[in-house]
Amino acid sequence: MNPVYASLGTTIFEEMSSLARQYGAINLGQGFPETDGPIDVRQAAADALLKHSNQYPPMMGMAELRRAVADHYARFQGLPITPDHVLVTSGATEALAASILALVSEDDEVVLIEPMYDAYRPLVERAGGRVRTLRLAPPDWRLTPRAVEQAFVGSPKVLVMNDPLNPAARAFDQDEIALLAEACQCHGTIAICDEVWEHVLFDGRRHHPLIGMPGMAAQAIKIGSAGKIFSMTGWKVGFVIADPALLQPVARAHQFLTFTTPPALQLGVAYGLGKDDAWFADMRAGYQHSRDGLRDGLERAGFSVLPSDATYFLCVDLRASGIEDDDRDFCRRAVEQAGVAAIPLSPFYAGSAETGIIRLCFAKPYSVLADAIERLARMKFR
Repeated sequence: MNPVYASLGTTIFEEMSSLARQYGAINLGQGFPETDGPIDVRQAAADALLKHSNQYPPMMGMAELRRAVADHYARFQGLPITPDHVLVTSGATEALAASILALVSEDDEVVLIEPMYDAYRPLVERAGGRVRTLRLAPPDWRLTPRAVEQAFVGSPKVLVMNDPLNPAARAFDQDEIALLAEACQCHGTIAICDEVWEHVLFDGRRHHPLIGMPGMAAQAIKIGSAGKIFSMTGWKVGFVIADPALLQPVARAHQFLTFTTPPALQLGVAYGLGKDDAWFADMRAGYQHSRDGLRDGLERAGFSVLPSDATYFLCVDLRASGIEDDDRDFCRRAVEQAGVAAIPLSPFYAGSAETGIIRLCFAKPYSVLADAIERLARMKFR
């Protein structure tokens, strides 16, 4: 067995979801909504399943979806791309794997921003890369010039960045993105940008894609996810956007991973990406309302909640809430005693970790969130 994977246990998401099933708990751990996504997008995929070919589509993705992706990002983010800049993948994690395998070789240094999505480190290490971390600190999780400068000493081959940042629910501002762009250009570093939460932003924030910064068009790879945009995580339709010269090696890696993605789902996503601006605004407003409800309820119950700029998540500072348990112990106690599953943040670090913060998912009906708040409050004050 490869030692990179032999040393890994079950992901924290599967661990906590398994405990949630065992104890019949409310699952605010794994990040999936309890809705099934927009009916018209699902209908478009259903129609395509019955009326169009179900044989292998092109390896790069169906022409309809590649065009829709290019048009979508021109409309929402002003990116001057064409279908030749787009590769369709079976989810964003496959897009990450293809990008990392294409660009990272033995002993290449790769900067990861932590806390980080848990797939990054094993993918980099499986490719032979050496991880260097750029660590952010709560409660603001802000990129600073000094931290960026230190992370780029030695001119790393690749930066993997996540914006908005899961699990911290932080959306980087334009100045922070400019810091990363400047560092990448100064050191010749290629940026792999996991931007799957780009539409799930709150309080009037705008997404600033790194690939759109001056000088970064040929030096960045942008990754998006239809599952996150349309709240249909099971569809596993992702896309890679890059300059064609940079996209080519990623496509070569992709052809030996999944090769292609179900054509009916591609056509459903192509339809969805063309939905009017009002739908995206309403989607964000709905999640913001849920965020506010969970935040306000937890604060009334005596929990200290960190800011949530984006994503389906918010974090609770256990120490500031008067709780001495570390994050793993609290999450296990919460699922066993309160019947609420959460996610500890410590597994999102490559080395020494923050151990006093947990993450909760608010992509649930308010009745579910209210029940979870009441259960956690009872447990806290026992």
